[in-house]
Amino acid sequence: MESPTFDTLDLELLHALEIDARAPFSRIAAVLGVSDQTVARRFRRLLSEGGLRVVAVRNNRKLGREDWILRLRCAPDGAETIANALARRPDTAWIGLTSGGTEVVCMTRPRTAGDQDDLLLGKLPRTPHIVEIRAFQLLHTFFGGPVGWLAKHGPLTGEQVAALRPAPVPDAGPARITVEDEPLVAALERDGRATYPELQRATGRSESAVKRRLGQLLGSGALFVDIEYDTALVGFSVGAILWITAAPGAMDEVGSALAEHEEIAHAAATAGPSNLVASVVARDTAALYAYVSGKLGRLEGVQHVETSPFLRRVKQLTYQQRTR
Repeated sequence: MESPTFDTLDLELLHALEIDARAPFSRIAAVLGVSDQTVARRFRRLLSEGGLRVVAVRNNRKLGREDWILRLRCAPDGAETIANALARRPDTAWIGLTSGGTEVVCMTRPRTAGDQDDLLLGKLPRTPHIVEIRAFQLLHTFFGGPVGWLAKHGPLTGEQVAALRPAPVPDAGPARITVEDEPLVAALERDGRATYPELQRATGRSESAVKRRLGQLLGSGALFVDIEYDTALVGFSVGAILWITAAPGAMDEVGSALAEHEEIAHAAATAGPSNLVASVVARDTAALYAYVSGKLGRLEGVQHVETSPFLRRVKQLTYQQRTR
């Protein structure tokens, strides 16, 4: 992996954060063979120039909740407004404009059945400029979520990855987020690297209690800390959603194969008009074509592929309002 903007150390730092986004700079520095100050300086640069954000994400699969992907076909003059409105909701992620700006693709992570019904049955059908709604329930994730995409490109060695991987939490308990956990989770959703004193102030609980409960949330899988960044700045400027129809008996084989492809950042089985969906990241349109016509096209069991390149990403994990 090469980047026109950032060097190898920046990419190694991003990979380290994918492995443990809350790792102290001192531990990352020791593994990367540089000083704490260098890691802190590079981290600040990635924040200011690379679109880096570190945030906590609720793991709906572990929590027994459903994730959905929506395809909203819109009138051209309404798509961006609708995408921005969805992006401001706390239960949405990975929102983009595709199909020349006439379609909004959005992942929803409802926290309650009421949230899901409110969006799918209430607000969206009554929204002007939406021409068609297609909803895909995620049935199984082959790649993505807590697993980072940079690992496929190997900036770090296996030994470095092992040194950075968090130790397992014994007796983490069931994967659940209680009402008492909400202030802690909300603070981490704003800043996944918030310090324990900051979390103590946000929750009103003792530092030891915060540390213990956070360890349980992460250890049980109810919560994970993820990163987002501008993939164009690490040399990958083209992204697309692939809507794939596979023979029912080949779904698992095709999905597992997609998970191994270095171009795939997320792959899942869905209920809906197509039965697999994948997010692909490529260096340019030529590389996207090579992937679709090559690796993907050669997979046995694939019957149909619809490629929807992103015109613009509106939201990954967090929403940053554009200024004009």
